Amino acid sequence: MSSLARYIANLTKKISFVLDYILYEIIFCVLGAQSMLEDIILKSKNKCALVNKNGEVAIVTGGSRGIGANLVKKLLQCEMTVIIGCRSVEAGLLTVQQIREEGITQGIAHVYKLDLESMQSVRDFANEIYNKFEFINLIVNNAGVMFTPYRETVDGFETQLAVNYLAPFYLTHLLMPLLNKKEASRVVMVSSCAHIAARAIHFENMNMRKNFITAAAYAQSKLCQILFTAEIDRNLRERNSNVYVLAVHPGIVNTDLFNGTPLKRWFPWILKFICKDVDAGAISVLAPCISSKFNKKGGIYISNCTAKTPSKLGQDIVLQKELLKYSLKVLSISKFGE
Repeated sequence: MSSLARYIANLTKKISFVLDYILYEIIFCVLGAQSMLEDIILKSKNKCALVNKNGEVAIVTGGSRGIGANLVKKLLQCEMTVIIGCRSVEAGLLTVQQIREEGITQGIAHVYKLDLESMQSVRDFANEIYNKFEFINLIVNNAGVMFTPYRETVDGFETQLAVNYLAPFYLTHLLMPLLNKKEASRVVMVSSCAHIAARAIHFENMNMRKNFITAAAYAQSKLCQILFTAEIDRNLRERNSNVYVLAVHPGIVNTDLFNGTPLKRWFPWILKFICKDVDAGAISVLAPCISSKFNKKGGIYISNCTAKTPSKLGQDIVLQKELLKYSLKVLSISKFGE
């Protein structure tokens, strides 16, 4: 290849990358606007009454701040035993203290260290749960990261892929025997409408290292959550399992996830007017956790406390099965949940 041909080829690749980057920015803006409009239209449906769940045990990852902290408060009000899994135990304990200072005395709270960037930390957390609890009724895979620069975890996975999908997959796998001990236990994946922006998954390039676009990686991680929800729930139904898996989009909520985004850097004040507040977002997540209308209903995607159809890719059964095979392989698991 001549020097001119190489130059043109490289220039073409750079232009293609820039156009892809711009396209993702546009798509995310459109999806965000659509979701905000939907949140307004369906505001009256975004309701979930607290019910007594005394004696039940719940795990909330990322429960020390944002939606997770608000969800912990609501589950404690349901008189549940709530386990907060978070990177900073100190932050988790402070969250519990603040909840108690608000006058909420119900329930029992525990805080254990959980770093979703490390599969060893996931194993350690799961071992802690096995040592101290005989069963679990609910896991809320809430913790997540968004729009991070390219970085690989200690296990070699792109950060958003690891934190948003692979670590929750692994945690759910490890704790499945405890979930199966109770009837109609639930696993709730806190996903996003961003899954709609994802393109076809290339399993040989899950890290997307070359020409990395963080929005594309985020969308892929959220699509993985949707695919996981459908495939694992179908798998569990075939085994007559007591566990049901659901995915939920909490809405466009003004949390720390927006830190570093152009919108929050340039127009932080506007988020208060166009986004759901944290309490409304937590209610959206609470519904698949405790609402009787989702009892023994798995494999579904929920938004504003209402079942909704995910993207076409999210419904692709072949892709769901391929993702399961990939996940089992990279995490060295022979069979999910066993």
